[in-house]
Parts: sequence; C-alpha cells; structure tokens
Amino acid sequence: MSEITNPCVSCGACCAHFRVSFYWAEADDAGGPVPTALTEPLSLLMRNMRGTNDRAPRCVALEGDIGGCVSCGIYEQRPTPCREFSMSGEAGIHNEACDRARARYGLPALFSPSLPVMTESYAAAGARELSEHVQSPG
Repeated sequence: MSEITNPCVSCGACCAHFRVSFYWAEADDAGGPVPTALTEPLSLLMRNMRGTNDRAPRCVALEGDIGGCVSCGIYEQRPTPCREFSMSGEAGIHNEACDRARARYGLPALFSPSLPVMTESYAAAGARELSEHVQSPG
C-alpha cells in the first residue's frame, strides 16, 4: 500500500497562477510577517508578492518545480491570501481556483463532489503530512 501524500507539496500551481495581493501592513516594514524584500507595491494600500503580477506569474517564495516537489520559502510568514487558499477537496469543499491552477499545468483536479468522503480522508491525511513536513527542518 502506498503512503498518501499532500498534493500541495507536489503541486505549487496556485503559486504560479494567481497574483498574490494583500494589505500593505502585512509586510514586515509595517509590523506584519511578510518579508518586504519579497513584495512590490501594487497600489497605495496594497502590495503583492514579487513575481505574481507578471505575465507568467510565479511567486518569488515558491521553491522547486511545479508538479514536482515544491515548498514555500516563507511558509510561516506568508500573506493572508496564501493562508486562506485551500486545496480543492479540503474539508469536502470544492475550490475551483485550485483545480483551475492545476489544470493550467496539466495536473488533475483534486476534488470530485461525487466522492466527498474519499476526498475528505485524502485531504485530512494530506493536512497531517503537511503539518509534519513544515515542523521538521529540511
């Protein structure tokens, strides 16, 4: 039997598909956790992660190859949009944005509403693994 892995650590599509914009005070020069050096101004009150406002977006904090092994270089300091973005199927809830980002890179959708019990257990196992991955150093 193969071990279930969190799809997020072998994906990274969301980090290379969407602009990550957030309130300017989330940056560390304003008392927030996000490293200012990895951001750029978007408007008077908003910043975005460098690289995510480009024609071919890719967050500067994304490490690794999309669809391979990936991680966030500032996971504990990531901005609110990243903290709030959930994997499709997490808690049995479809996240169309997750599946759309995955499709852009040729990765299959993670959630099928016809299999909510299966996906919930898959997501729960993945969340445990992600928690263990984040807590243990490289």
